[in-house]
Amino acid sequence: MNILVLDDEKEIADLVEVYLKNENYNVYKTYDSKSALEIIDTTKLDIAILDVMISEKNGFEICKYIREKNLNFPVIFLTAKIDFQDKIEGLTLGGDDYITKPFNPLELVARVKSAIRRYTKYNEKQEENSIYINGLEINERTHTCKLYEKEIDLTPLEFEILLYLAKNRGEVISSEELFEKVWKEKYLDSNNTIMVHIRRIREKLKENTREPKFIKTVWGVGYKIEK
Repeated sequence: MNILVLDDEKEIADLVEVYLKNENYNVYKTYDSKSALEIIDTTKLDIAILDVMISEKNGFEICKYIREKNLNFPVIFLTAKIDFQDKIEGLTLGGDDYITKPFNPLELVARVKSAIRRYTKYNEKQEENSIYINGLEINERTHTCKLYEKEIDLTPLEFEILLYLAKNRGEVISSEELFEKVWKEKYLDSNNTIMVHIRRIREKLKENTREPKFIKTVWGVGYKIEK
């Protein structure tokens, strides 16, 4: 597994590198955004860990660059900022997770392993039939989603959220259940991560936010897809 680590605080980047190498990951470490972009362009990466506050291109801009190149590997942000709008911006650009500085290196390793598990599962073929919902086709075997025969470009997390809701059509699924089923971690979320991902999925499905056709919001309870 190849991991990009970008942080202009040398001590942090070096520490992350040590812990990841102890888990036998190949680490591509850099302290500047220019080198990070070169690594992205020349290396097959499995995950990127990006410092948000970095000169030249910041972590958000690099994440945007990654997604514009149609690369769907996970992106984890390292940040000293905990502003809610920053979190929304990062997730909206295609980020998968946030780790706030200062952090426990063992927690970072656990988050990396969790993200890689999701990414690996997303790219594995599974013998499952497609789910059809009013012009929407979700194929778990090929991990593709089509709307009226046009493929929709979803990140691994977005696909897993939509698939889980589709498999449980007619049921109201809480944010807590969605998080624990998709992230495979205990729900300790207080930054509306699920809400932001649902918003992104709706945008890609070209949903009317006031009257969504596919993912309905049940206020105070959760989300559901009608049967």
